[in-house]
Amino acid sequence: MTRITSTNIVEFIHSKKNHFLIKKDQQGLSDYQKLPENSGIQIPEVGITNYRIPIYFIHKDLDKEIMMNHDAKVSMRVNLKAGKTGINMSRLCSILQEEALEKPFSHNFILNILKRYQVEMKDEEFEENFDFAYINIEILYPMKQPSLKSKQWGWQYYPILFEGKLYKTNFEIFYTIEYEYSSTCPCSLSLAHQYEYEYAQGLTQEGVGIATAHAQRSKIKLKVQILPEEDFFIPDLIHLLRKTIPTETQSMVKRIDEQAFAILNGMYPMFVEHVARNIYKALNENQKILDWLAEIEHYESLHSHNAFAKIYKGIQNGLR
Repeated sequence: MTRITSTNIVEFIHSKKNHFLIKKDQQGLSDYQKLPENSGIQIPEVGITNYRIPIYFIHKDLDKEIMMNHDAKVSMRVNLKAGKTGINMSRLCSILQEEALEKPFSHNFILNILKRYQVEMKDEEFEENFDFAYINIEILYPMKQPSLKSKQWGWQYYPILFEGKLYKTNFEIFYTIEYEYSSTCPCSLSLAHQYEYEYAQGLTQEGVGIATAHAQRSKIKLKVQILPEEDFFIPDLIHLLRKTIPTETQSMVKRIDEQAFAILNGMYPMFVEHVARNIYKALNENQKILDWLAEIEHYESLHSHNAFAKIYKGIQNGLR
């Protein structure tokens, strides 16, 4: 197999100069990307990852509706048909920048970008539109979180990944969110109470009469497919998670809040299995969510390993 180097690429171009004309750009520079390619091999997805750009988001969950600018990391891709050497990757960035300069994020914002990719990534008017266009946008989304008792509040940040896929005219939109919470082990809680009762009854002299159930920071990574015609769904999804898993980690805590959090953890002891089943019921009841996949992990304070569960809606050809 011939190793590809800058030298043999130059030799290739010179050896083929009588067979085709190397295209020039508007500045008269050779455009190697537009050379024909004769392997007959298609590439399903090609593009750019980790492109940084500020994107506006409308926040309706605050005291008044405001538009905030969020730093985003973006990946953009299209398919490449046989016969073309490559795509104009900077065009992906230019289209995104034009759309993001003044327009806030929405499902239509994503759809318009993908439609432009299908049409404007062509090098010549006579070429067919691209079949497939994809974009994902990664941000940290802030929401106000009220304290449990002290009437304080803080910003809670949620890692969010938005994904848009357009195959011909079929548009799909996905959200992935990470949600942190505290989980108290039901078994450990029961054993702690058993010990405290036995100590109070004089049945054991071990310890000092107080036992602490083990609890740990925990996380659910949830991916949902949303109806494209729905509005921006992140605040709704966060409220759904807060209701389903009430022991979310706190951003602003006074002593009275710390006590309230201890009481809350005692009210909702949970294994990963409990969380999985509660998520299953809550997500399946929401008509705006077409499909979903959840991965749950409890970072055990007792063990040096973690507890894990995975659950999904289970539709045919759906998320797994």
